[in-house]
Amino acid sequence: MNHPITIKSGDIELAGVLQYPVVKEGARYAEKYPLVIICHGFVGNRMGTDRLFVEAAERLTKSGYLVLRFDYGGCGESSGDYGSGGLDELIAQTRTVIDYASGLDLVDSERLILLGHSLGGAVAVLTAARDTRVRSLVLWAPVAHPYMDIRNIIGTKAIKEIETVGQTDHLHYLFTKRFTDSLAQYQPLTETRAYAGDVLIVHGSGDTVIPVDYCFLYQKMFWLRKEGNCDKEVILQGNHTFSSKASRDELFDVSLRWIDGIGKRRGDWSQWTI
Repeated sequence: MNHPITIKSGDIELAGVLQYPVVKEGARYAEKYPLVIICHGFVGNRMGTDRLFVEAAERLTKSGYLVLRFDYGGCGESSGDYGSGGLDELIAQTRTVIDYASGLDLVDSERLILLGHSLGGAVAVLTAARDTRVRSLVLWAPVAHPYMDIRNIIGTKAIKEIETVGQTDHLHYLFTKRFTDSLAQYQPLTETRAYAGDVLIVHGSGDTVIPVDYCFLYQKMFWLRKEGNCDKEVILQGNHTFSSKASRDELFDVSLRWIDGIGKRRGDWSQWTI
């Protein structure tokens, strides 16, 4: 069951959908469910390219998870201007969504998972480093160097236009120096140590947008922490949005197996007493 929602974040209204777990006929709903919040990428939306997030949510709800998909301000059906507040605003909006989710009675607060794709992956890391409510991270082809990676996407000509004119038009989105400055300000790789939860990184070897090498960099940085595990998976020939059926099936299988495993380990530990 899908429930449309609107979440107020400052002056912006974030449009989203809360998807409930699929329960077999005759079975009872549980009191609490683990929740996956999906963070879309640069100028994206809660549907995802080629319905990536829609399909992911379908797989997750069939396995007993609550899923919350939302549009960042200025994207999809949300109000506002995307990028006007830089990464600061994207982090703030993500935390506002967590506020909303944490207030739902049916959410298991011990199993709140952020799933971020591309720039949404970087935002998920930066959010988790600031918000202990995030228990686990799933990163799909995550951005590691926001300024360089977005510069490569919009082009050096657009960057020069921002520096000289003060703004540029990219796919009808207006980006200013405030946005590019915020990209340069944040370095997700250096903030990994501030997050103590478990992490899964999945990247396609055929990704021409965000280098597959980033998954190795991220894992190395997460391994330097005193606590928290980090696993990675490279999907052969997978592109940036895992658009082939084979790569997408593998992406979902790997992610769901890992998320299930994290939940089982937490359940096992909860049985121990001292």
